[in-house]
Amino acid sequence: MRTLHKEIVVSESKELIWYAWTISERVSQWFAPAANIDPRVGGAFELFFIPGNKEQMNTKGCKITSLSPMEQLSFTWKGPDDFAGLMNSSDSLTEVQVRFTQAGDKTTNVTIEHTGWGTGEQWDKAFQWHEMAWTQVLNSLKTALESGEGELCCSPGQSAS
Repeated sequence: MRTLHKEIVVSESKELIWYAWTISERVSQWFAPAANIDPRVGGAFELFFIPGNKEQMNTKGCKITSLSPMEQLSFTWKGPDDFAGLMNSSDSLTEVQVRFTQAGDKTTNVTIEHTGWGTGEQWDKAFQWHEMAWTQVLNSLKTALESGEGELCCSPGQSAS
C-alpha cells in the first residue's frame, strides 16, 4: 500500500502544535482561511480553501477517525477540485494521520502519513500534488508557530494539474 510520508521538526511544544491542528481558529491561521474542526472521533475536519466559498476547494464532510490528545490525529481527506471525480466521493476518500512526538524541551516532530491511494495515472498525479501540498502545509505550520506568520496552503491559483 502506497503511503505519502512527510515530517518536520517545529520549535514549539507538542501541546501548542496539537491545538494548532484541533482548534478551528488556529487551523485557519496557517492551513486554510476557514476551518470547522470538532476534535472528537466522528467530529468534523473541514477546511475551506477559498474565502467565503464553502462549495469549492474544501474538505467538507471529512471526519476525524481517531485521536489521542497531544499524540495523534487521523481524519478522512478530499483532494482539490481537479481530483474531485477521483478521490472525493465517500467510497474513495483517503486518510491522513498526523503524529506529534516531543523531540526536545520545546521541539516537536510532526509526521504526516497519507494513505488510501488508488492506482493509475490520475492517482499518481494526485499523489504528486499532495506531496507538494503537505510540504507547504508543514512549512506553514512551522512558520506560523515559530514566527507567528503562517502562509495558507493551497490557495486559489495553485493548480493541481
